[in-house]
Amino acid sequence: MKHALVIGGSSGIGKALAARLVAAGFRVVITGRRETLLLEIQATCPEQYLIKSHDVTDLSSCESLFQWVKEQVNTLDLVVYSSGIATFNNLLDWEKEQPTLQTNVMAAAKIYGLAYQLFEAQGYGHLVGISSIASIRGNRYVAAYNASKAFQASYLESLWMKGKRAKAAIDVTDIQPGFVDTAMALGPTFWMADVSKAAAQIYRAIKRKKRKAYITRRWALIALVLKIVPASLLKRYL
Repeated sequence: MKHALVIGGSSGIGKALAARLVAAGFRVVITGRRETLLLEIQATCPEQYLIKSHDVTDLSSCESLFQWVKEQVNTLDLVVYSSGIATFNNLLDWEKEQPTLQTNVMAAAKIYGLAYQLFEAQGYGHLVGISSIASIRGNRYVAAYNASKAFQASYLESLWMKGKRAKAAIDVTDIQPGFVDTAMALGPTFWMADVSKAAAQIYRAIKRKKRKAYITRRWALIALVLKIVPASLLKRYL
């Protein structure tokens, strides 16, 4: 049986993807801050879910989390980082910027590094990060969020390059969703994907060990436009 760790698996994309992995035969460790939600998920399939209440922004506890997971499942085939924060912050209030940066930058880098080191030690593994289409350009309303997702995308690409030169068989996938109907969605918008559809496409990207995948696939077109349109034009919309 394969084993996966889904950081931020108590809700949203992480929860839906964890269910998809369980359906595919994985034994899945899910983490989140709200233990009640974790227990509810575990009750749906007790044999294949392991749960651990954990706050990724407590960086000093992340090593202990990985040690606990290794004690439970011995080896890990897949690590998914699905924790994230998005907050409108046009006034750049630091009280709103800081949690975004702590979760999307500091905690993400910590988990990515620990996962890569684990895979290097055991000789194989697949790291998946949920960044965002927002990683491509800035946005005056959510500056910290877009910048933090750009950090994740660059960090994941760096680890992908590192993995391709490693002796261990390490794969790295950057998942870049557009709008997905979760609690993080900042209001109604176009091309809003159902979370189960998004999870299905993410799982296919994981199976194919893609370096980068836009979710849903139509967002590849938006990504192309965002990359080529000059900032002087985008400033009207972002």
